[in-house]
Amino acid sequence: MQKLSDSEWLVMSVLWAGENCLLGEITDSLYQDTKWSRNTVHTYLTRMEKKGLVAIDRTVDPHRYSALVTREDCSRRERQQLLNKVYGGSVGDLVAAFLKESKISAEEKERLNRLLDDMEV
Repeated sequence: MQKLSDSEWLVMSVLWAGENCLLGEITDSLYQDTKWSRNTVHTYLTRMEKKGLVAIDRTVDPHRYSALVTREDCSRRERQQLLNKVYGGSVGDLVAAFLKESKISAEEKERLNRLLDDMEV
């Protein structure tokens, strides 16, 4: 699976939120943020079908659209690409960078400590 474009993420987010969506439903969900027409959304969906991201059920009218990949699979791929591209594969460097630039709550700190304690290194 290849990396999703920002536009593909938007479309997939709508598909992940529902099941067997109609073109009109997808267009309506995206319109406020994107101002995309029905034709634009349809073009994205057909291109994404060719990439193996979206299924189009043409046996029913109107056609139904659904995701063929999970949010978790796409998220995992994005994380791995970021880790490799920006941090040379170093998880420690990535976590350190985020912690230097962001404040975390006591609860988040405790959760991170538990995750680290539970890991086998």
